[in-house]
Amino acid sequence: MNGIESFEPAFRRLTELILDWNQRINVTAITDPVEFYNKNVLDSLELVGHGELESAKRVMDLGTGGGFPGLPLAIACPDKEFVLVDSVAKKLKVVRSVADELGLQNVTVIHARAEELAADPEFRENFDLVVSRAVANMSTLSEYCLPFVKAGGNFVAYKTMSAAEEIEAAANAVKKLGGAPAEIRPYSGSESGHCFAVVRKISATPKAYPRKGGQPRKSPL
Repeated sequence: MNGIESFEPAFRRLTELILDWNQRINVTAITDPVEFYNKNVLDSLELVGHGELESAKRVMDLGTGGGFPGLPLAIACPDKEFVLVDSVAKKLKVVRSVADELGLQNVTVIHARAEELAADPEFRENFDLVVSRAVANMSTLSEYCLPFVKAGGNFVAYKTMSAAEEIEAAANAVKKLGGAPAEIRPYSGSESGHCFAVVRKISATPKAYPRKGGQPRKSPL
């Protein structure tokens, strides 16, 4: 890939819009278009073709930040509904604007904390798939994300292979939250050192989770 001109048009426009906004609101530390595309857009799209995404109808991106992986996945999967959630309002202003500019009618953007949103029956255990690229311990991410996944659905965390020990250490937390042991799945045909932590939801998450007051981060299960 030689430059931004070679990007698929919708993803090129996504890159341009985010980087334009980034001059006014800090969305990303990556300002080179090609590097941004490779590290954010292409990385987000690694999930395309995996059964967990292909079989899902309703998908949540929790901790979406500047819209990743939710926006690229929504472009790639126009037949699926995407709900992008974050607690940082200024970044969601960018995400909403970009989604509107791209005409993504399958995207809903919500400003909320996971602990509060998980108490709403419209969202709790109502998603086929929850994804997250948020930087957090796997136990913490599981406590925030699994309450939104319906039984039989999946939670997929974007991770690096260096997090394998952390993912395995989260097994007890995942079990408490109603999930099966995580599968560590390296990116296919990639030398990036990245992987997915795939958790199948097998039973309802106890109502006590996620804990409030930042406890999932301060004191992981």
